[in-house]
Amino acid sequence: MHRGHPCRIMATMTANPHEALPIRLQVDDSDSPSDVVDALFLGRFATGQQPFSHAANIDRVRSGATLLPDGARVLRVARDEDRSATLAEGDGWTLLVSRWNRGADVTVTATSAELAQSVLDLATDGAADEPEPQPENVSMGFWYVSPRRGPYRTARQISAGTWEEIRPNYTAPVADAMDGLMKTTPEDIAGRLLLLHGPPGTGKTSALRTLARSWRDWCQVDCVLDPERLFSDVGYLMDIAIGEEDATGRGRWRLLLLEDCDELIRGEARHTAGQALSRLLNLTDGLLGQGRNVLVGVTTNEDLERLHPAVVRPGRCLARIEVGPLTRTEAVDWLGTEEGVGRDGATLAELYALRRGTTPTSVPGAREGVDAGLYL
Repeated sequence: MHRGHPCRIMATMTANPHEALPIRLQVDDSDSPSDVVDALFLGRFATGQQPFSHAANIDRVRSGATLLPDGARVLRVARDEDRSATLAEGDGWTLLVSRWNRGADVTVTATSAELAQSVLDLATDGAADEPEPQPENVSMGFWYVSPRRGPYRTARQISAGTWEEIRPNYTAPVADAMDGLMKTTPEDIAGRLLLLHGPPGTGKTSALRTLARSWRDWCQVDCVLDPERLFSDVGYLMDIAIGEEDATGRGRWRLLLLEDCDELIRGEARHTAGQALSRLLNLTDGLLGQGRNVLVGVTTNEDLERLHPAVVRPGRCLARIEVGPLTRTEAVDWLGTEEGVGRDGATLAELYALRRGTTPTSVPGAREGVDAGLYL
């Protein structure tokens, strides 16, 4: 539920939610109708009329699901640009449904814990849309800071090929290094930082998707969509680093992916990124990371020589792999023809562009005479 402006509640028990909040509620142009619905929902819980609450989160709501139990009386409906809020009630309970995109929060207050749980179960029964994962799919989480919800994680099924299928996409030294990484188990972990660096379009992101598939039995992979904010916002960092205890009890690891973090880990990072680099290092092998099964994966387009020595020092990295283009011979074998392949070989993005018969997208700083193509 959205954490809105604090409300000072001085009320007596009444029948209607708005009468349970006879307060001076200060509303300005930064508030929305959904914020008002949130405040109304808290009335009966705050006064003790309905002192028990249960809640559930649904990442993907089935199309057509109302999230309301049969017989619910709808009291308020508010639709904002990125969220809707529905307030409903029944005998002895009040329910708030907050929806955004495909996800939803459902919260119930009631006169007893049993009633709250029962109403919640009725509201959410069959509401989750959980498509059967295909063998080539893997669950990946995505973290970001929402203006309304604060630090938030959502999960998606993403497609990922097996390592055997995509291994030819990488030049021989890279493929050899990846062989060991794909077979890593918790017992093999000697460092907490995974570093993939190299030019755009060489397949770093593709490798990470396959890594998530290879490790899915023991490691949950989460991508941080706003890494620059992660290490500047201590609260956000703590939410991700501490997280929740593994509900399965299997002690699963987590891999946090930070893509394109050039400014964070290059040599002058301490001057340009402030405390961000220190917090990254603290998460990998400092006090913050102690006792937590957390790995950090970083991709960058920087050359190894330009990276901060503290990042690449021995013992810190589980793996440090420079992902480069395929040689001319490898590229010709991959494409099946010499047409379009330069004497220096080609990146994976360039090869896919040649296969489609399109011109690779030009990227500033690409190798001379060769366009770099899409970042893969």
